[in-house]
Formats: sequence, C-alpha cells, structure tokens
Amino acid sequence: MNVALVDEEAAAHYSGRPGVTIRRWAHEGRIKRYGSGRGNVRYNVFELPRKTVDPWTGEVDLGEPPPLPTGARAA
Repeated sequence: MNVALVDEEAAAHYSGRPGVTIRRWAHEGRIKRYGSGRGNVRYNVFELPRKTVDPWTGEVDLGEPPPLPTGARAA
C-alpha cells in the first residue's frame, strides 16, 4: 500500500473538501489518521478522493467519498 502523508490543509485541497470533512472521515473510520495533537495529524493522500477540474469548462468533480467501514454509521 502506498503512503504519502499530508497535513489537513493539503488533504482538503487535494480532495476539494473542507478540513472538517477530512476530520469527520477520519472519525468515522473512512480514512486513517496518523499522529495526534494540534498540527501533528497527517492523512494518507492515497486514501482520499482526488478533486478533478475540467480545464475547458472549469467544472469540478469531487469524486465519491471513501466508504464507511462495515457496520459503521455516518456522523
């Protein structure tokens, strides 16, 4: 499995979603959180959906969110 750890700001930019969504996904178990404490948490960019932008229209596609683990419920 590939691992490339990024901070919350980079994870939010990569996925096109706000930081609160990245934190919620980690809380729900959709993605793994590495480290602890303010400013020390990192996320594996390979677990995140990539935001794509059409260069001609500017249309943004955020992709599907990571799946919930079996038996888990969304917040």
